[in-house]
Amino acid sequence: MRDQRTHTQTIAEQQNVSAAQTRKALLQQLNTSVQGLSMREAKRRLSETGANELTTTYNSAGIKQLLFLFLNPLIIILLIASLISAVLGDRINAGIIVVMVLLGIILNFVQTYRSQRAVERLRAVVAPTASVLRNSQWSELPRRQLVVGDIVRLSAGDLIPADARLLETVDLHVQQAALTGESMPAEKTADDEISDPHTPSTATNIVFLGTSVVSGTATAVITATGRATSFGDIVAHLEYRPPETEFERGIKQFGFLILQTVLFLILFVFLMGVLLKHNLFESVLFAIALAVGLTPEFLPMITTVTLGQGAARMAKKKVIVKHLESMQNFGSIDVLCSDKTGTITGGQMALAQYLDLTGNSSERVLLFAYLNSMYETGIKSPLDAAIMQHDTVIPSGYKKFSEIPFDFERRRLSVIVAQDGHDDTLLITKGAPEGILAHSTAYEVLGEQKVLDEQASQRYETMYQQLSMQGFRIIAVAYRPLPRQESYHASDEEDLVLLGFLTFFDPPKEDVAEVIQALRRDGVQVKILTGDNELVTRHVCEQVGIDSSSIVLGSAMEKMSDTALAHVVEQTAIFARVSPAQKNRIILALKQRKHVVGFLGDGINDAPSLHAADVGISVESAVDVAKDAASIILLEHSLQTLHEGIIEGRKAFGNVIKYLLMGTSSNFGNMFSMAGAFLFLPFLPMLPTQILLNNFLYDLAQITIPSDHVDASFMQKPQRWNIGLIRKFMIFIGPISSIYDFLTFFMLLNVFHASESLFHTGWFVESLATQTLVLFVIRTAGNPFKSRPSLPLTITTLLIVAIGIILPSTPLAGDLGFVPLPPLYFVFLSAMTLTYLLLVEIVKRYLMRRWS
Repeated sequence: MRDQRTHTQTIAEQQNVSAAQTRKALLQQLNTSVQGLSMREAKRRLSETGANELTTTYNSAGIKQLLFLFLNPLIIILLIASLISAVLGDRINAGIIVVMVLLGIILNFVQTYRSQRAVERLRAVVAPTASVLRNSQWSELPRRQLVVGDIVRLSAGDLIPADARLLETVDLHVQQAALTGESMPAEKTADDEISDPHTPSTATNIVFLGTSVVSGTATAVITATGRATSFGDIVAHLEYRPPETEFERGIKQFGFLILQTVLFLILFVFLMGVLLKHNLFESVLFAIALAVGLTPEFLPMITTVTLGQGAARMAKKKVIVKHLESMQNFGSIDVLCSDKTGTITGGQMALAQYLDLTGNSSERVLLFAYLNSMYETGIKSPLDAAIMQHDTVIPSGYKKFSEIPFDFERRRLSVIVAQDGHDDTLLITKGAPEGILAHSTAYEVLGEQKVLDEQASQRYETMYQQLSMQGFRIIAVAYRPLPRQESYHASDEEDLVLLGFLTFFDPPKEDVAEVIQALRRDGVQVKILTGDNELVTRHVCEQVGIDSSSIVLGSAMEKMSDTALAHVVEQTAIFARVSPAQKNRIILALKQRKHVVGFLGDGINDAPSLHAADVGISVESAVDVAKDAASIILLEHSLQTLHEGIIEGRKAFGNVIKYLLMGTSSNFGNMFSMAGAFLFLPFLPMLPTQILLNNFLYDLAQITIPSDHVDASFMQKPQRWNIGLIRKFMIFIGPISSIYDFLTFFMLLNVFHASESLFHTGWFVESLATQTLVLFVIRTAGNPFKSRPSLPLTITTLLIVAIGIILPSTPLAGDLGFVPLPPLYFVFLSAMTLTYLLLVEIVKRYLMRRWS
């Protein structure tokens, strides 16, 4: 017997030596060591291989962004036209065109660049990190800085930061469904087998980017990063693009609307110029200037600045926006799905009781629960933390052999231990009572085992249900003696001996009932999707005002078709005992019903639902898998914080809409008037340079829109893209502007007997004043005297109007083609502007009531 034991020990020592030699050879091959890389060497490798990222980073250098703005086809045509003008001797007009173009581009670039950098700084706060050994010290570094040869440390909940060869493992299980399609976690070991990195399903000693740790710990050496990884190879072939957000779809629809209008006007003006035998070059330049005037070239800047400032405000309220485009969806949320733990309740579980099956406190139940929590290597749940706080029981004389990780199908976790002096092992499991009862064949009372017959099973089911009705979270504890074996699996969790129950208490947060009511008032329904049982869930939800008259269980969902579920989700606020896959189905059913769905999750298995929701929301304390899948990160796990973020999202969207409504109403009307005047005037209604100056000043007045206040009524309900309303503004308010423009033409030609220069000047001032001041009317759906604009917006708008009025009297007037206006004209201008704003206010209210 002694010789056999010595022989076994010798074989184990030889295997350890072989494994050590294999690891040493691998580290030498990668030019690294067990002390890790030096910071200097890592920096050198990073400069050679690039960042550890799957996709190209599009936040390019400032000079590239600036050059990109010059690639706008209209800008290119204008610059070519100015060059032709200069060659033909009209250098002043050519210079003015170039100056207008450059000023517009520089302003656009500066505002956009500053906002992007601000957002990047916010995003860096929640950038994924990895535990890396550098200069012989462990430190948390951004995942994108990892290079081949880095030694990394992995634990439950971590995303694998790159492809890596395992050096040491302790009960490591990895979820790699993204690569292999296998639903169950794969066990990984640091063996010295030669594995093919191109076949993840059989590579037991390699972990891959795009997978995550379910349980256990490990150290590994990075063998490939970024596009060189197995997952990177898939991305390179598919060139994955995230689903288009509603905000992006809305911008695209608006772009098509403007494009159609611009093309029509350009062709119309050009063809009329040819038919009426106007100067061909002047006609082309006029048409292009019209196109520039109608094109909202500041839209990207206004959008970026508005959303960027909104993101900065949200950050002050402890909400970090990872993707700017998701802000509008955040404001559009009308259904928020969440677990109750940590959101409705405080998430601070307290172990209230540890009961045997007679209903009395039992140190043996606590001991077995403590062993299970102490030895498990998955993510420590709040339940485990609560158990571990009861250190009145200090287990000694036990040794861990293995574990069977928790998953949401079994809803339990087991550890396998052996007591000193015993050959057999003991499987200790804890989990959902119904699952434990279903796999138990015996129970223990006062140290005696008895057969678990139907009557006993019913008795203990009633026992835990009564505890649940008191608001307790219930966990069952069971065990099973097993002979020692090489590996243990979920199939070993049979013939269990039911030992007792643990009860936990997690009271609702103090302010949560008020916040849920406020969310409901602002058009957001809260739906609870929990794996907990329906009795505890009903008790908690009733305390915070969530309708608990109807609760749908995961078992009932299994029998529903997708069509039936789509009807059920409309009527139900609570779903209990649901798995992650069922949460996903609920979210997809809500989206099918045209809801904008937000999902708040922080666990390993929440990633699919975070991806499926319109807005994935996680918390700063969540596991890497959840934070990576989310587009919004809450620095506080609080519904109040989330509510404030939703309101900020609505504010940002409201200010973007103001710019769009301005561009498609008064601005469109002015451009349409120019095209109409081109037909009957013997000269151009406004010089191309004057059109560009008018457009530049008009856009300049609106750069402070991101600072503006938003109507309380706008923020009290979810907002969606309404391209129909934008089109109505173009159709109804645009012509009002044109009517007043034609009235101006009549007065200039028949009352003031204007020359060509006076006509240009008079209309320039009138068009700039009306289309700029109308912002005070269009910026609010209500009474503009009650909804006051922000101070920056008021200043820029009035300043631009003042510049337009003063400009014809300055030394620049001659070069710009302006002449001084008669004093009587300003009397006419004042009266006309006031009546114009009044008429727009009447039509605006009608449109807002009818189509908003």
